Amino acid sequence: MISEWELFFRLALSCVLGGIIGYERQSRKKSAGLRTNVLVCLGSCLIMVLSEALYFKVEGRTNADPARLAAQVVSGIGFLAAGAIMKEGLTVTGLTTAACLWVVSGVGLATGAGYYSGALFTTGLIFATLGTLSRIDEWVMHERNLSLTIHAHDKPGQLMNISSCLDDLQLKVRGVKVRDDDEHSDLLCVEFEVYNHRGLKNVIVVDAIQRLDGVVSVDVN
Repeated sequence: MISEWELFFRLALSCVLGGIIGYERQSRKKSAGLRTNVLVCLGSCLIMVLSEALYFKVEGRTNADPARLAAQVVSGIGFLAAGAIMKEGLTVTGLTTAACLWVVSGVGLATGAGYYSGALFTTGLIFATLGTLSRIDEWVMHERNLSLTIHAHDKPGQLMNISSCLDDLQLKVRGVKVRDDDEHSDLLCVEFEVYNHRGLKNVIVVDAIQRLDGVVSVDVN
């Protein structure tokens, strides 16, 4: 059995490690931020400590497995992580946040088991992955992400025609929003988020879309 000071140290360390990861998530305005990651890590740590305590309490009297209670955290955290995944149109968000919650629970379990080096190394790698790779991804993708605002007449098949045109240009659609035009009741305002992996010039994209029947204007950002 661990001492009360050791118990406090493990729980406090889990809060610190979960807070480090949660701070990075909250700084990027993600749904699962500082408090969520701290609580997940702390709860996982407590369950791991409880698993060991129960095992030592009944050791020699039954075939108790100290990993059984902790194993439920690994699968059970999936329900919490799934709530962070959102789908809006063709866009899916929250996958990184969900994965972050899952791995934070692992950090908590490692801390609760007294595997401090594993918990510390994992926290450092998580923070580096979320921070560094996100900046690299933004740097690489910035020039190739396009926001298209298209005003077109509201008629059957219009959205399909525009989508087909984007496919012909080999632009990958990441998100679509359709709303009524604020100034003209007979027009639709369609907003596309696309990935221009071929590096096509904006003027080529605009010209191709404007050639479509019913398209009034195209703006690229």
